[in-house]
Amino acid sequence: MKIKNVELECVCGITSTLPENELPEFAFAGKSNVGKSSLINSLVQRKSLARTSSEPGKTQTINYYNVNKEFYLVDLPGYGYTKAGKAEAAKWGRMVENYLHTSKQLKLIFLLIDIRHEPGKNDLQMYEWVVYQGYRPVIIATKADKIKRSQLAKHKKMLRDALGLKQEDVLIPFSSVSKQGLEDVYALIEEYVNPAVSEE
Repeated sequence: MKIKNVELECVCGITSTLPENELPEFAFAGKSNVGKSSLINSLVQRKSLARTSSEPGKTQTINYYNVNKEFYLVDLPGYGYTKAGKAEAAKWGRMVENYLHTSKQLKLIFLLIDIRHEPGKNDLQMYEWVVYQGYRPVIIATKADKIKRSQLAKHKKMLRDALGLKQEDVLIPFSSVSKQGLEDVYALIEEYVNPAVSEE
C-alpha cells in the first residue's frame, strides 16, 4: 500500500462528540504499552506520527488518522494501565464503548496482544466485550521479534487457545522492528478500501 499523505485529523476526549465520517474506519485497541503507536507509525510509514512512549497510558483520547483521504486509522485509549485509577479506567472504557456504539463506518477492530505472554485479564475482557458488540477482532500479536522463530507456532497456539479463537479468526504476528505482518494488515484494510483491487 502506498501512503501518499496522512494527518491526525481529529482528537476526541471523554466529552467530545465523535465525528460522523464517510470513509471506512479501522480501530486499534490494546493494553497500554503493547505497541499500538508503533504499529500505527509502521502502517502510515512515519516514525513518530503516533506518539510512542516508554510510559504506559499515554493515549487518553480517540485519535483519528486520515490516510490518503481514503480511510481512517482510529487509535483507541490503551487499557490495563496499572497506575490509572478506577475512575480514569472507567472513563476510557466509556470512550471506547461510545465509539463502538456510534461509529457507522467501523469496518475492523485490530486487538493488539503481546505474543510473548498469555493474554491478561484485561485482554480477555476486551476480546469478549468486542465480540459481544458484534465484531470479530483481528488479533495482532505484537513484539514478534522478541521470540525465536522456532517458538512462533507455540506462541500463536497459546494466544488462540487462551482467547478461544475460531479457526476462521485471524491472528497476525507483528513486529515494528522487522515489519513482519505489515503486509497482512495492509491486505485486510485493502479489502474494504479497494474491494475491486483486492479481488483481482
